[in-house]
Amino acid sequence: MSKSDQIEDRLRAAFDPSELTVRDDSERHRGHSGYQEGGESHYHVIIRSKAFEGQSRISRHRAVHAALGQELVASIHALSLDLAP
Repeated sequence: MSKSDQIEDRLRAAFDPSELTVRDDSERHRGHSGYQEGGESHYHVIIRSKAFEGQSRISRHRAVHAALGQELVASIHALSLDLAP
């Protein structure tokens, strides 16, 4: 299973989002620090979920990192998050 699939599965299970986009932006970072041949190093994630209502930006980010798990987060060089209720 690809990292993109793992990210999507874990975020769907944790937040029941009304919108979820997981985009592998690795190719845009070719030649930069953290780039891995074959991709799966840089991601942009958009989530819209009622689970984020009343949470601060930091709390939302922490919740996403917790849902993904330490091992998966550690295997990603860059994770850009756009989170909203």
